[in-house]
Amino acid sequence: MSYMKTILASAAVAALGTGAFAQDTKVIGVSIPAATHGWAGGMNFHAQEAVERLEAVYPDLDFVLATASDPGKQVNDIEDMVATRNISALVVLPFESEPLTGPVQSVAESGVWVTVVDRGLSVDGIEDLYVAGDNPGFGRVSGEYMVSKMPDGGKIVALRGIPTTIDNERVAGFEAAIEGSGIEIIDMEHGNWNRDDSFNVMQDFLQKHEEIDAVWASDDDMAVGVLAAIEAAGRDDIQFVLGGAGMKEMVKRVMDGDSMIPADVTYPPSMIATAIELTAVGMTSTAPVSGTFTIGSVLITPENAEQFYYPDSPF
Repeated sequence: MSYMKTILASAAVAALGTGAFAQDTKVIGVSIPAATHGWAGGMNFHAQEAVERLEAVYPDLDFVLATASDPGKQVNDIEDMVATRNISALVVLPFESEPLTGPVQSVAESGVWVTVVDRGLSVDGIEDLYVAGDNPGFGRVSGEYMVSKMPDGGKIVALRGIPTTIDNERVAGFEAAIEGSGIEIIDMEHGNWNRDDSFNVMQDFLQKHEEIDAVWASDDDMAVGVLAAIEAAGRDDIQFVLGGAGMKEMVKRVMDGDSMIPADVTYPPSMIATAIELTAVGMTSTAPVSGTFTIGSVLITPENAEQFYYPDSPF
């Protein structure tokens, strides 16, 4: 167990085992993007579940949960939480990194505890706690799989997510992993973690390039759009598509031995619940919970896919 995880485990024990609750009710604001794609839908599900569960566990905490369909709405939500709810802590998953950095920095400078989740801010050190998947590792695991699947190299196209720090980290990890392998990225565009956007991007790729050996979709929602575009175009040169995040439909295809989806990479949307719970621990105990909590990415293959298949999950 890592040092950080040991601290966090100890913090949870301290909070739950000693009953060290604050005397005054504190409000935790949770600001997240709306369910604009599958992963975000799963994240919304887990956020709501965590808030309901923790309100029962911690009688001296109140929670306010707001979802936003764009960065401007998210900034307004956060400003409203500060002005009308007097929040003691903010858990925020930025819709985009750059537009949220200044507003969240202002909140932090006012003395509010800040937990940032997943999509980091564009300035380091603003948050008290950062909870995320291993984004460099996500890219690295994806790239290493590509290299193993294409030992003779080949031409691939890649789809990026929304412009964020985590997208940059994923791409950098991927590019480093395929360096010197003979795999050439012949085109790369933002699909914004969106099925429709990715369908359009993949259509453009298919029109521009007569030969594509494989696709790094870097996200399962984007992989859905990519597969639809490939089918609509009737292309049979593309060997496989690699997504990521562990969508149940994609994991099932891996389990079933689908040649177009031979593997996937984990990135659980339930990390938002981890962030909310750790923030609650920080508000109700003296145990230290600041720092970074990283959730590793795992390659899903037919051999282990059953471990990652949750048919009742919203994602």
